[in-house]
Amino acid sequence: MTKVTTKELRSVFWRSFALQGAFNYERMQNIGYCYSMIPVIKRLYSEKKEQSASLVRHLEIFNTTPAVVPTIMGITTAMEEENANNVDFDEQSINAVKASLMGPLAGIGDSIFWGTLRIIAAGIGVSIAKDGSIFGPILFLLIYNIPNFLIRIFGLKLGYQVGVNSLERIQKEGLMDKIMSVATIIGLSVVGGMVATMLSISTPLEFKISGAEIVVQDILDQILPNMLPLIFTFVIYRLIKKVSITWLTIGIIVFGILMHAIGIL
Repeated sequence: MTKVTTKELRSVFWRSFALQGAFNYERMQNIGYCYSMIPVIKRLYSEKKEQSASLVRHLEIFNTTPAVVPTIMGITTAMEEENANNVDFDEQSINAVKASLMGPLAGIGDSIFWGTLRIIAAGIGVSIAKDGSIFGPILFLLIYNIPNFLIRIFGLKLGYQVGVNSLERIQKEGLMDKIMSVATIIGLSVVGGMVATMLSISTPLEFKISGAEIVVQDILDQILPNMLPLIFTFVIYRLIKKVSITWLTIGIIVFGILMHAIGIL
């Protein structure tokens, strides 16, 4: 039975700092996540085919607050370990769990680190730095980064330990199918929320009927808020299986420019 050691977990921890080094607008933090998991993958899988399958698995879309990522990496490490040692393990559950956790943890992480800790650290640092003290920026970095480091370290350990213990109990009680179903629903909800909040498409069209001004966007919002982003997402979903990403990206850019030029979008 192949087990992950402290050496691999330590490598995952340090590699997690490069999470945003290859950020992209197609799958966001996926490359950084995959890079962080390489030591675990090499430890658990000896065959190139299995290693390749695991690398592809971790290249799916992923995006959350960097400080909480090691927690998810710890859980997925435990799941990869179980997958390597149990032929009956459902490997699709790994990405399902990742997708279901990235949204809720992003909300917690953003609130704590971006919305609270950063502002407190900046306030304290600026109040000291305005008098010309070098300790202002130093204190800012310490107040912000020390909790960040601690969350990363203990999050990775806790994630791995919880993952290992939970998986053993889940396998014995046969709960994996139920967890998969719940994780898939949450994951799809997270992706749907991302479409509604991160994709902004509206139309400036308006016309008058009997002296009354009709705004098309208002009518669409009354029927279904964010209807245009939803329609656009489904169209791209249909095309992405038939058209290469490069041509699809070029087509979206050209389409957007043309629609804006003629005043439709």
